[in-house]
Formats: sequence, structure tokens, C-alpha cells
Amino acid sequence: MSEPVQSQQVTAKSGSNLAAAFVLLPKAKREAMTALYAFCRMVDDVADDDDIPKAKRVEGLQAWREDIRLTCEGGETENKICRELAPFIKRHKLPFELFDELITGMETDLEKVRYADLEELKLYCYRAASVVGLLTVRVLGCELGQADAYAENIGQALQLTNILRDVAEDAERGRIYLPQSLLAKHGVSEQSILDGDTSVGFENVVRELADRAWAYYKLTAESLPAKHRGDVLILEAMAAIYWRLLQKMRRINYNVLSDERQKIRLGKWAKLAIGMQTKFAVRFRGYRPIYARQGLAP
Repeated sequence: MSEPVQSQQVTAKSGSNLAAAFVLLPKAKREAMTALYAFCRMVDDVADDDDIPKAKRVEGLQAWREDIRLTCEGGETENKICRELAPFIKRHKLPFELFDELITGMETDLEKVRYADLEELKLYCYRAASVVGLLTVRVLGCELGQADAYAENIGQALQLTNILRDVAEDAERGRIYLPQSLLAKHGVSEQSILDGDTSVGFENVVRELADRAWAYYKLTAESLPAKHRGDVLILEAMAAIYWRLLQKMRRINYNVLSDERQKIRLGKWAKLAIGMQTKFAVRFRGYRPIYARQGLAP
């Protein structure tokens, strides 16, 4: 089987935290994850390209849906990424339904720019991140059901952290993922977020959503399958990285609308160090994730 060359190019170009962690994997799993990540990246790029009319992006996502459906059914497509992903779909029995949910999440981003409550946001996080987790644990060697709860929880934790970090950038695109129910509860207007105005109420909204993220990190640790903790190494490294980002937000009092948000970063070498520390730690039976040992108390 030839290496996924097109997928490697897409993945290398992305600069993603997850893709950077692939260096921790053995060759076979690295190639599988590279192909899976490239698919996710390309679909996300179709949805996020504001230079293309929305109708064209909808058509583009539907084309990706049909290509991955055909691939999952054992057919052949001209789509190079799907062709490179095909052997891993077959080997790991990756179901079309999960790819379909992921694409539905991307389609949601084209139509929906507000979320009424936490339940709506939870569904979005499931489609945008937990589904990727469910595909990933299968590629990494976990059979159906062995790590599904872990994958769903870690997806929620990481996506909520991502949402909190990117409030300002999303607002510039007219998107507010912070639930309207929380904004109303703390007296925060949508316009104030779009204008980049911070307040005590806004800090309370972000803090409450951060507490929810923390709860999912705890659930992730509790659902970590001991038998497969070595297999899910890259997800553990991701959780450790994003946990530190959440801690950085706490240190600036969740002031993610101001220039203070520039402090919510980790450099390449810091991420590599976290990855190597995680790789060493998961070897031990007494391994306990860093994100399970600390809280968000001031």
C-alpha cells in the first residue's frame, strides 16, 4: 500500500496541534491518522472559505459526502484524499455515519451562527469534535465501544476550549458560539461581543462555559480506557495541551476579547515537550492525566 502523499501535504500545511502530535505514532497509525486528518481538514476548509459563495460551499460539502459515502461502500472515487483514506476505512471499519455527522456539523456552520442553549452547543461540539474522536479511537486500535465514551467526552472538552479561545475571531465572522441562554443570564448583549467589549458579565459567561469544559475533562479522565491508554496517546497529548490553554485563559480572567488573548498560546517546543511527557507517562500503570489532577479554582 502506497503512502498517503496528498494527505501528507494537506496535514503538513495545516500546522494543527493534532497533526503535530502524529510524530508520536508508529508508522502505520501515523499514515492512517494523516489520511483521516486530511479528510477532516479539507471538509473544514470548504465550510470556512468565506471567499466562496455559500451555495458553492454547500455543493462542495455535498460532493465530499457523496465521495466518502462511495468510499465507505467499497467503491472508487476520483477524490484523492478519499482514495488514500479508503484502505484505512476498510481496515478499521470506519462507518459512513460518522463522516456524515462531521459534514453535517460543517454545514451547520454555514447556516447557524447562534446557539440558543447548552444542549444546542453540545450537539454542535459532538459533530465538530466528538465525531473526530470516535473515528480516531478506531484508527488507533480501539474496537467499537471500547473508548467511545472517552472519545465523546474529549471532543466536548477540546471543542469548548477552542470556542472559548476563539470568541473574538469568531465574532469577527459574525459567529457567536456562546449560548444565548448564558448571555441572557449574565446580562451580556450579542452586540457587545461583536464590538469586542468585555465586562464582568462577559467574564462570568466565559467562566461558566469554562467550568463546563472542566467537567468534560474530568469525564474524559474517568472514561479513559486503561487497556488503551497507550493507543490514545495523541488524544491524551491534545487534552494536556488544551488544558493548559484553558489554564492560560483563567490567568487572564477569561478576557478573551482583548489583546490579552494573545497570551493564550503554546509554542511549538512547548507542545512537543507536552507530547513527549505524555508519551513517557502513559507507559505507567499509575498514569493519571494532568487534566484530572488540577481544577480551575482561582
